[in-house]
Amino acid sequence: MTAYDEKTGNHTTPRVPPGRFKQLGPVNWATWRVLSLGSRTKDAKLFSTLGRTGGLFRGWLHYSGVLMLLPGTKLSRFEIELVVLRVAHLRGSRYEWQHHVRLGRRAGITPQILERILTGPTDPDWSPRYRAMLAAADQMVATKNVDDATWATLAGHLDERRLVEFCLLVTQYDGLATAIDTLRIQPDF
Repeated sequence: MTAYDEKTGNHTTPRVPPGRFKQLGPVNWATWRVLSLGSRTKDAKLFSTLGRTGGLFRGWLHYSGVLMLLPGTKLSRFEIELVVLRVAHLRGSRYEWQHHVRLGRRAGITPQILERILTGPTDPDWSPRYRAMLAAADQMVATKNVDDATWATLAGHLDERRLVEFCLLVTQYDGLATAIDTLRIQPDF
């Protein structure tokens, strides 16, 4: 049985506890330590939990890293964090939100922009490009698709490669939120 926090509405006991050396193995343990240090936390629980999957963890980490880092992606770092934070908000993923607020600061996401991310595409201060990205992310999370009108608007701002990357980015973080919630991975901070 897991504990439940009435105040936050979150389960407080992970279904799969974070692994350590024995569960992670030497390569994933070393990777987890480096990622934890890079995240400025003692235990980046996402990585110490997913690290239990052996080589699958390293494959997922490579895929995630390419989506997040230039030159792997053609989306800007700001755009990536904008989309990831919107998905985290829509999914109510505290873990993703907290982690990407920190990453977002380095990409130019200010407290004012965070407030606008919470408001979403209806905030009047978004550029047409960012409004289109947020509207498409909202639809993808809600319906697992994008209607033709929203797609046409998004396609007016992103080339074909960026359109595909956008879809992969939204679905990666929507799926990751599902895994975090299902495994009940606890925030690092």
